[in-house]
Amino acid sequence: MSSQAFQKVYTKLTNITKATVSLTAKDVGYDEMAVVHGRMAQVVKIVGEQVVLQIFSGTEGIPTNAEVTFLGNPPQLKVSDELSGRFFNAYGHPIDGGPEIEGEIREIGGPSVNPVRREQPSHLIATGIAGIDLNNSLVSGQKIPFFADSDQPYNQVMANVALRAKADKIILGGMGLSNDDYLFFKQVFDNAGALDRIVSFVNTTEDPPVERLLVPDMALTAAEYFAVDKNESVLVLLTDMTLFADALSIVSNRMDQITSKDSMPGSLYSDLARIYEKAVQFPSGGSITIVAVTTLSGGDITHAIPDNTGYITEGQLFLRRDTDIGKVIVDPFRSLSRLKQLVIGEQTREDHPQVMNAAVRLYADAANARTKLENGFDLTDYDERTLDFAKAYSEKLLAIDVNVDTDTMLDIGWELFGKHFSKAEVGLKKEMVDKYWKE
Repeated sequence: MSSQAFQKVYTKLTNITKATVSLTAKDVGYDEMAVVHGRMAQVVKIVGEQVVLQIFSGTEGIPTNAEVTFLGNPPQLKVSDELSGRFFNAYGHPIDGGPEIEGEIREIGGPSVNPVRREQPSHLIATGIAGIDLNNSLVSGQKIPFFADSDQPYNQVMANVALRAKADKIILGGMGLSNDDYLFFKQVFDNAGALDRIVSFVNTTEDPPVERLLVPDMALTAAEYFAVDKNESVLVLLTDMTLFADALSIVSNRMDQITSKDSMPGSLYSDLARIYEKAVQFPSGGSITIVAVTTLSGGDITHAIPDNTGYITEGQLFLRRDTDIGKVIVDPFRSLSRLKQLVIGEQTREDHPQVMNAAVRLYADAANARTKLENGFDLTDYDERTLDFAKAYSEKLLAIDVNVDTDTMLDIGWELFGKHFSKAEVGLKKEMVDKYWKE
């Protein structure tokens, strides 16, 4: 062993597996970063002086006399206002051709916020997407995933949320993005002139999958800087958490750990909770809101990844293709924001809860009418009108390409009520009907 500028260097490996190497070393810490044979690695296990390192890109071709240099610290990120508008890899190094960041070094993956420093989330985050703002309003400090099949345009939805959301900073943690996806995000942010408030950490399909494990912590370390140090409202977008969980399972399988449900590691719940619990509203005004994407396999929400996610988060936004209008909508039946009642009718117009509930009830009547139709029963005049309403409601309010403010959404709702139903059929409070009804 020799020491170069306080870095410990070793040249004898005692064991090599598919994903890890072992060696005898002193004064090494958990999660400490190292370079093994020119490849990035991280300490995952220490027993006495036996240290196990996970090699992010795999161990193929590493000899037993490989040089191992311990870097003396866990993964770190330099934080400053210079992060804005930049794209970084999973290690926090620029990938956009720009200069390295100057700033204060922060370790990533620290503990989540002490409950006594948390405040009840209470600020509406408007996204301009009616399927979210009207039926499932987001609140600052909330954690909520999109559930979507892998062929859904969830990256476009995430980009739209990023551009429209009323937040001081947007932080994108992209895991397993194709190069096309990466360029798509870059182009959309650039064209919208919004790059100055967006920070992106990206792991593409060409990077080692295990590097994805660093991306959420990088994104959240940057988020904590802006929320805590700068008192800003920060929206963190994480896509795709299923690929993050797949990377966890790759690691646990390579280390011969016994798997749990759906070949996921037994630690899946705590691994996901550690990330989602970083969502917080601070008394000082800063906040971190987390919107993630969890891709489903054939719509299966019982799989371990969405199943565990549902226990941790405060609802979900369910994307599905509506065959009647040929567009992807935010499904009002399978979506839920558990915190929306904290802001609707308070920070939005007084008629918001009424319009939301009436529209979903009429949409449910249309679903019943469709079942009657499919089973060969005759439809009543009311049934026919609910089907017409449901189609218009999907087209004008639930489709993900609708971009209007909340008042306009409510006005559209009233227009649809007036066009398809009588006042009695809609069943809204008289004072609301007198004030807002549109013939």
